[in-house]
Amino acid sequence: QVQLVESGGGLVQPGGSLRLSCAASGRILGIADMGWYRQVPGKQRELVAIITRGENTNYADSVKGRCAISRDNAKNTVYLEMNSLKPGDTAVYYCYAQTYAGVWYDSWGQGIQVTVSS
Repeated sequence: QVQLVESGGGLVQPGGSLRLSCAASGRILGIADMGWYRQVPGKQRELVAIITRGENTNYADSVKGRCAISRDNAKNTVYLEMNSLKPGDTAVYYCYAQTYAGVWYDSWGQGIQVTVSS
């Protein structure tokens, strides 16, 4: 069993910045892709950013130029630096990891609230 624990969310004013962190723990034999998704009530969960083990990245068009995803493979941790935040970035953010523990499967965090409001 793999646990993903997010931290760093909260309330921030428009134009502000936040850094989300997500640490994976448990029975981990390997991690491939790691990333962040977000969801608002009534809408589907959407990709924010994803990073491969080799640190290739992909971003949603809505956050390109404002967000940076990174990872520390030694710590099984992924980060999301978010700048120039807008009210439209308000959502629950979920950490994702493609993990290996005998078989490959998708792991998700519990989610962390990010609210952008004045």
